Amino acid sequence: MTFQADLFAGKTALVTGATQGIGAAVANRLAALGARTVAAGLRPEADQLDPGIEVRIGDVSRAEDVDRLLRGLDELDIVVNCAGVIRRGAEHDPAVFEQVVAVNLTGTMRVCSAARERLARRGGCIVNTASMLSFFGGSLVPAYAASKGGVAQLTKSLALAYAADGVRVNAVAPGWIATPLTQALQDDPQRAGPILQRTPLGRWGRPEDVAEGVVFLCTPAAAFMTGVILPIDGGYLAA
Repeated sequence: MTFQADLFAGKTALVTGATQGIGAAVANRLAALGARTVAAGLRPEADQLDPGIEVRIGDVSRAEDVDRLLRGLDELDIVVNCAGVIRRGAEHDPAVFEQVVAVNLTGTMRVCSAARERLARRGGCIVNTASMLSFFGGSLVPAYAASKGGVAQLTKSLALAYAADGVRVNAVAPGWIATPLTQALQDDPQRAGPILQRTPLGRWGRPEDVAEGVVFLCTPAAAFMTGVILPIDGGYLAA
């Protein structure tokens, strides 16, 4: 056990994009460490979530949905923004581009803004989900890359803006993680091969790898960290 079992006892966490993949792993880890955890997502199926986690359905690109997701969460300590979409190949269509940015970037801002006062009352923290593509481009995913670059800059900007409230704002930047979003790449040896060759640790990341980094950023050990974009990528960016 990396962290003390009751680390987040008495705390409340909201995780968006949490009904599968990285978001589900984050929600499970926070709950396992004692937090009352609310998992928000678009899918009513929550088979990847552990028992005891409350599931709320909502779209972070819709203001009324975000308001509903936060309803009743007057004592909020942790917000983790994992909601995200990718539309490989279709993102050069401006309409698709706009949809991706609306979820990944504007949706992140919408949740942060809605949660700010609640977090300020508790000295809470936010962890956003950036990406390797916050640092370099992707020819098939201009909207995803632009939105994730925006998440990195949003994180830094909100870290400055929310510091006076006692709210820390950081982000993780996952590398190649084995999730439904990357399943097509995992299944294609011609694309998976170069990814693994460049990754010094020589494997796909697991959602749990990212969850551990998120948890660290929420702990007192990170009390003097804000505005950080933490790569969790097996060394891919360094290669």
